[in-house]
Amino acid sequence: MMEPFLDERHELGECVLWCERTGRLLWTDIPAATLWSYSPSSGRSFRWRMPERLCSFALTNSDDCLLLGLASGLAFFRFSTGEVDRIAEVEAAIPATRLNDGRCDRQGRFVFGMFNQEDSPKRALGGFYRLNTDLTLERLPLGNAAIANSICFSPDGQRMYYADSVTREIRCCDYDPDSGAIGDSRVFVRAEAAPGEPDGSCIDADGFLWTTRWGAGQVMRFAPDGRLDRVLALPAPQPSCPAFGGPDLSTLYVTSAWLGMGDDERSAAPLSGAIFSRQLAVRGLPESRFLGSLR
Repeated sequence: MMEPFLDERHELGECVLWCERTGRLLWTDIPAATLWSYSPSSGRSFRWRMPERLCSFALTNSDDCLLLGLASGLAFFRFSTGEVDRIAEVEAAIPATRLNDGRCDRQGRFVFGMFNQEDSPKRALGGFYRLNTDLTLERLPLGNAAIANSICFSPDGQRMYYADSVTREIRCCDYDPDSGAIGDSRVFVRAEAAPGEPDGSCIDADGFLWTTRWGAGQVMRFAPDGRLDRVLALPAPQPSCPAFGGPDLSTLYVTSAWLGMGDDERSAAPLSGAIFSRQLAVRGLPESRFLGSLR
């Protein structure tokens, strides 16, 4: 069982990342439009209000700068000044969508997908995109998604994983690290192979995929061939995103949410919205950084 390590409770904690240079954990509470950080060495937390909902983000080559995936588009953020420099809007012609999950590939390009925030049941409206290091934006040939999630890359960068959570399956495709060309998409984890819906995912140093299962209160580890290897339980039904951190990248951190839970459900699972951690005999990989910068 994973245990909480901070007192904070977030409506929708997401996009947890470890910065190995600064030794701090970063994450967002999307509805609160807030970026959080925590330093285990000092025990101190900080937070920064964003101009709109912060849905995902990426480290950059500068420790003072993050690439932001805001609800309406992409921007750079500077810790020292609080300045937000806009890069591009995304799907401005589709008001129903906002940015969702995103992660850098091994070549330092930011790959992300969209979220349909209006329909119920949700239709697959939004696309998958890549922000290149020259700040050009391209749509990827991966079809549409209702809730894009689980974006991550194999250690050698030659396989991309992704999901539309509504379908409950995780897919993968061949990915050329140099050109960025994408091969045929195929199922990696079938919908019936795991409970709940796939949310965030990350890759460990052995090339295994760790995925949170929204609604099932579990984090699952899958081998590169799709075989289920391990299951960790959480005392919260809506885990949202995993990341490896700590000095040797052997601590698994997981964000969670109380979004959409009624009073009785929250009373039954009072740790919902906490961040959980567990020391493992498995190590992660340093998070890939966005290698572009403002012109």
